[in-house]
Amino acid sequence: MIFSAVFRAIGQMDDPRFQRVLLLGVGLSVGALILASIIVAALINWLVGPSVTLPWIGQVDWIGKVASLSSIPLMLVLSIFLMIPVASAITSLFLDQVADAVEERHYPGLPPATEVPFMDGVRDGLSMLGVMIVANLAALVFYLLLAPIAPIIFYLLNGFLLGREYFMLAAMRRVGRSGAIKLRRKHLPLIWGTGIVMAIPLTIPIVNLLVPVLGAAAFTHVFHALTGAAATGERHPDRAR
Repeated sequence: MIFSAVFRAIGQMDDPRFQRVLLLGVGLSVGALILASIIVAALINWLVGPSVTLPWIGQVDWIGKVASLSSIPLMLVLSIFLMIPVASAITSLFLDQVADAVEERHYPGLPPATEVPFMDGVRDGLSMLGVMIVANLAALVFYLLLAPIAPIIFYLLNGFLLGREYFMLAAMRRVGRSGAIKLRRKHLPLIWGTGIVMAIPLTIPIVNLLVPVLGAAAFTHVFHALTGAAATGERHPDRAR
């Protein structure tokens, strides 16, 4: 089921709706990170000031510029960890377009899904962003202390986070929040395993930018496979009442 869902998601990457969401997510994410870099550089320059008086040296007026410029490589390094959480959070706002495209092609005959309210999508997106950033920054300690198994920790952690969030986003459209939580708890090993498969591309530059869209599509397939009612368009057995 896991690889079937992932390969079916990959096979639909030529869908214009997939590409539109991908461009929106990546474009807005890059813009957000560039803006954050500018703000950080300006803040450092403001804190340091135009000149600094150093013991035995006297007044130095280039430290502020050097400190501001040094923030650029720092933000580039941080962007490796932040790009996917930011892109995932932004893409979550457009998940319905990806899920609709998947269901239209692979599950015709389904009744219309319940649209997730925009503010709920914003809340879930920000929650996802916060959890992924905090978890990955906290995990840096373990990556350093347990370097030989750092990749395993990375895949397990991000696989859990990706599986949890993308399954919830896909399932809530059909069974509501409470129904999605019940399904997630019931099928946690499978959902976590799918998340781990989706986490592998996170370590591949450029390819990692596809993860949000692929994740949304793959977990839409996973949800329908788990509920077993998609092919006929019948009411899902786990739908929240």
